[in-house]
Amino acid sequence: SRALHATGVKRMGGHGHDEAYYLHAKHMYNLDRMKHQKLKIPLAVLSAFSIGVAVPVIAVIFQQKKTASG
Repeated sequence: SRALHATGVKRMGGHGHDEAYYLHAKHMYNLDRMKHQKLKIPLAVLSAFSIGVAVPVIAVIFQQKKTASG
């Protein structure tokens, strides 16, 4: 009885009372019915791409500064 039991997540399902709807929603993302779609989607793609480029660049600059000062 002292063994590790991981039943908390199983009982809750990870999504609480919304689990059935969350897993079986007809449309998870209604991209075709989104307002201002021509503005939002390119903006989202651009921002995701920018973050994906900026984070490694900033990390490299930070590392090089750290190495130079040491």
